[in-house]
Amino acid sequence: MSLVALNLFALVALLPAALAPLRPGAGRDGLFWAFAALAVAGPTLWSAALVGEGWQTSLSAALWVSIAASTALFSTLAGISSQGWRLAPLLLPFLALLGLLASLVRGVEVPTQLTSAAPTAWLDVHIVVSVLTYALLTLAAVASLATFLQEQALKRKRPTALTRLLPSVADSERLAGRLLAASEAVLGLGLATGMAIQYFETGSLLTLQHKTLFSLVAFALIGLLLVGHRVCGVRGRIAARVVLVAYLLLTLAYLGVKFVTQVLLSAPAG
Repeated sequence: MSLVALNLFALVALLPAALAPLRPGAGRDGLFWAFAALAVAGPTLWSAALVGEGWQTSLSAALWVSIAASTALFSTLAGISSQGWRLAPLLLPFLALLGLLASLVRGVEVPTQLTSAAPTAWLDVHIVVSVLTYALLTLAAVASLATFLQEQALKRKRPTALTRLLPSVADSERLAGRLLAASEAVLGLGLATGMAIQYFETGSLLTLQHKTLFSLVAFALIGLLLVGHRVCGVRGRIAARVVLVAYLLLTLAYLGVKFVTQVLLSAPAG
């Protein structure tokens, strides 16, 4: 299969699972799991093709690896939670848009092999932890958005076709809380492995670059939200907004300057 065809397959593979909840009597049946498997397989195969020869400083590769991790995590969540699968109408279209962005960006990139003075094992662990963190927070942000949309519909007493497909407010909050707690733990591990790599490269544990700063602020925000939820009962729209801000900060840390860097590298001199 050509690279263009594999890229297209990865994009199209995300759509059936996004539309699965629209079926009459939709549920976690065999057809849903077939669509979920397809949504995992497409991005995973394409990600493997992109990074098959090693990690790259590439926005498109980073996006596709994140999409593959998010779909795999979503399928796991759908298996262990009776309501997790209902996030599909929000999550899968969003991932499809990210995939489209990654496909468009690939044409203007100048990807290079990722190199580091740190041992390869440390670098691999840090990348895997970073990808898992981003996938967890992606699902947490989607669950928080579902909470926000459901609360708005209840407030207006006008449920929409979309909100009827999503988990209830209570279920969305429960999903978001668990995913946030997991993402906070994994993000902490990611910060630790990042500091280790920084030490290998510079002899210093912490350098306040944009990536480190955004990650630290996101870690602090999520931690404060988890404490606030337990101590003060912070939830609903306030919690959703904090999660979305944390997700934006982590996105900037994870992907932020890659696109600008690639565009500058590909621009003609003069």
